[in-house]
Amino acid sequence: MTLTEPLRRDLPGPVPLHLREWGDPARPTLVLVHGYPDTGAVWEAVAGQLAPGYHVVAPDVRGAGASGAPARRSGYRLEELTGDLLRVLESVSPDRPVHLVGHDWGSVQAWEAVCDPRLEGRIASFTSISGPPLDHAGRWFRARLAHPGRGGLAAAARQLAHSWYVAAFHLPGAGPAWRVLGPRLWPLALARLEGIDTDLHPPSPTLAGDAARGLALYRANFTDRLRRPRPRTTAVPVQVLLVGGDRFVTPGLLEGIEETAPDLWRRTVVDGHWIPLTAPEAVARWIAEFVELVDHPAGPAPRALARSRVAPGVPRDRFEGSLVLVTGAGSGIGRATALAFAELGAAVVAVDIDGESARRTAELARLLGAEAHHRVTDVADRSAVAGLAKVLAAGLGVPDVVVNNAGIALAGPMLETSGEDWEAILAVNLGGVIAGSREFGRLLAERREGGHIVNVASAAAFTPSRTFPAYATTKAAVLMLTEPLRAELAGSGVGVSAVCPGFTRTPIVTATRYLGVDRAEEDRPRGAAERLYRRRSLRPERVAAAIVGAVAADRAR
Repeated sequence: MTLTEPLRRDLPGPVPLHLREWGDPARPTLVLVHGYPDTGAVWEAVAGQLAPGYHVVAPDVRGAGASGAPARRSGYRLEELTGDLLRVLESVSPDRPVHLVGHDWGSVQAWEAVCDPRLEGRIASFTSISGPPLDHAGRWFRARLAHPGRGGLAAAARQLAHSWYVAAFHLPGAGPAWRVLGPRLWPLALARLEGIDTDLHPPSPTLAGDAARGLALYRANFTDRLRRPRPRTTAVPVQVLLVGGDRFVTPGLLEGIEETAPDLWRRTVVDGHWIPLTAPEAVARWIAEFVELVDHPAGPAPRALARSRVAPGVPRDRFEGSLVLVTGAGSGIGRATALAFAELGAAVVAVDIDGESARRTAELARLLGAEAHHRVTDVADRSAVAGLAKVLAAGLGVPDVVVNNAGIALAGPMLETSGEDWEAILAVNLGGVIAGSREFGRLLAERREGGHIVNVASAAAFTPSRTFPAYATTKAAVLMLTEPLRAELAGSGVGVSAVCPGFTRTPIVTATRYLGVDRAEEDRPRGAAERLYRRRSLRPERVAAAIVGAVAADRAR
């Protein structure tokens, strides 16, 4: 058995099953069940990622690929599919329970298996991707139609619109249409709707027959289970991946799934329905993290996975368990923002060029009961920001929220601003935001679990000023940078906001350099500025609240 090319073999029985296997059979076994109209080949890229640490098995379900097909529609009932899965488990891991993963119809089938007494003790964990248990779906629709005035009718209508294909699959001509048109139209649909490179992931040569036969999966099960849903439950630990861009299964359809699986982790991810093809590295990582948590419950869990744990009856605050990084956190808006997130249950990383002030902010956050860390970083140094991102990702994890707040002020006429002055303020106010946005934005996009970046600009971005031309220029640039970045990261589920506070009472006032006057004379304009700021009612805490609100509501500004 190799790590790249699978061992292929057939499992005899009333309906022969074809298996692909990777990795060492002595390692924990993962069984990956494909959906419709796929074969086990849909898992090859994911299996390649998992094979170094696991024994990975991907069967072709009955009626698909190289497996046999039953003669009657009743042979596709979920009870028969569960029997097939039991045969697979007894063959590939007779002495140890396996970790089960299902996608699309494979997830529907796997839900049936984890709730079936015949497989009790045979399954160590289950990761569900884009496929609910049919009994749950039936109860879900009935509950929402019973309360149409509470948003139930709208939720049911949304899911029905996404599930149009179920009705189409019951039409008499669906099978012949698949056989004639499927091989030509299916690759186009995957490429245009899901962004799948069909040169890298060509459809199975058995697609036409698989799709036509596989319609029996829907016809043999849907009507009965949706009309007469049965109470089902499982003690197996379950991780549900809620795929935000799924065109067929809305996240709302999994509401209340903890009634079926009380030992539940619900993880929101960002991609399309065929995520095993479009993001195999991420899918493999999510599977492996959950498997490791189940196999070693005393060990530390990745922050994102720990945050996804569902405690029945205990609502989770919006930012509880999140990791929030704030630059310029040693004082003013940065410190207030770090403490605001800490009060909401987030872990915070206070970053500042002044290590002592960053340490003090972390101490204050811990007094609020939060996990807190501090890091000394000069945001004007791009390599330092890149190093910070790398170290955090490998240690604490990728921050869920990044607030690029660090900045300096400079006052004085444009003609008095030297090249060195420009370089200094651009390096911090603009360069620091660019570095933070690039380094952490890339990590957040690759993680595929959402997140948010806040760039702190200023009302000065909108107000030309003879007094602060350099400062206003940098803040206008931050605002302009933020808006296209929001558009660029939208497809990755990462929000981006610009916050533009007006005059705020912070230590930046006393740190402002005034050009065109002697050092001894700087106290006069600085004192005037302080008196002006004291008359303002805008405090750092109000700006921090605006930052938290922008993240919570995903506002552009």
